[in-house]
Amino acid sequence: MEIAGQPEAEEAFTRQSAIFDAVEQRNPILKWMRKQVRDHVLKLLKPGSHILELNAGTGLDALFFASFGHTVLATDISGGMIGQIKNKVAELRLEDRIEALQCSYTQLQNLPSQSFDYVFSNFGGLNCIPDLAPVIQECKRLLKPGGRLTVVVMPKMSPWEILALLKGNTKLAFRRFKKAGAVSHIEGVYFTTWYFSPRKLIRQFGSDFKLIGWQGLGSLVPPPHSEKFPARFPVIFRLLVNIEERFSKSWPLRNWADHIILSMELKHWAPLNER
Repeated sequence: MEIAGQPEAEEAFTRQSAIFDAVEQRNPILKWMRKQVRDHVLKLLKPGSHILELNAGTGLDALFFASFGHTVLATDISGGMIGQIKNKVAELRLEDRIEALQCSYTQLQNLPSQSFDYVFSNFGGLNCIPDLAPVIQECKRLLKPGGRLTVVVMPKMSPWEILALLKGNTKLAFRRFKKAGAVSHIEGVYFTTWYFSPRKLIRQFGSDFKLIGWQGLGSLVPPPHSEKFPARFPVIFRLLVNIEERFSKSWPLRNWADHIILSMELKHWAPLNER
């Protein structure tokens, strides 16, 4: 499967699938970020929800939400990632809680309408396409009336990348502002990444959705590639964590960050042929 004509993205994440869990396990910043996302979602999930997860990776979040009694359809473009999820599901005997399906979020039309209570996408997987409007429309079709959605995407403004100007690295400082996207690479495979304005993205959801959550993630806390920062500067790191956790839902921290968390609720709506 391909994301918007990018077989490179599938290849990159498949190569990463074998080491994905180990990379996160040794990275305290990634673990903190994932906890912030999960805490955000847990406050919005209704008991016994049926969750559609996009770009599910190796199933770390799917397993987490299943442990709270939810059921998850975990989808990912990468066959390697889906293989990792299936192995975990079989090992833990969670077949009644988690189903893994290799499916790009550009192919959601193949899933049945109004089947899910929640749609979830973590850590910038949606940044692999330039326009999220088609995905938003499919999510509207797939969600039950009153259903909710949380996406974690990378915005255009990242304070830690802008600070690269102090070292004269203009390429890093301004890469998110390129209209044609920026080149990213994972495990030696290069592909294009696009970045989104939070307010423009909120407008794309349109009047059928209402905003129920918005916070920054990694505005003061350094980005995951600075994984040695917490050990080298533990006092500063704890201070940054405390400040960000307190103010991440306020401007400007909710706008300017490595990632942002946006949550929407679908108003009561039905397809035209059902009205």
